[in-house]
Amino acid sequence: MTTDIELADAIESVRDQLVEAASRATGRAVAFEVGDIEMEFTIELRKEVKGGGKVKAWVVEAGADATRARGETHRVSFTLKPRNAATGGAWLVGNDDAADVSGFGGGHEPR
Repeated sequence: MTTDIELADAIESVRDQLVEAASRATGRAVAFEVGDIEMEFTIELRKEVKGGGKVKAWVVEAGADATRARGETHRVSFTLKPRNAATGGAWLVGNDDAADVSGFGGGHEPR
């Protein structure tokens, strides 16, 4: 069974996992600065008929490439540089303070 995952959902999952890692590390003596995150996906671009005909990128499940025509999928790679939304500084996983992730990616509209 193949499940479609939007590219935005895949990136959101990585962000959520970073927030979870930071929460779990609260009070630990060692903190890690999160460096560049390199991501690579095979995607399929589809135009949705409903909702104004938007084009969306869907992550293709590993191993599914063999069943799809070569021209229908695209490989996309990019690097994310995580920053603390509140301070603009590097994102740390682990600190001595209670975890405050209120300003990290939640509820902000894209510009």
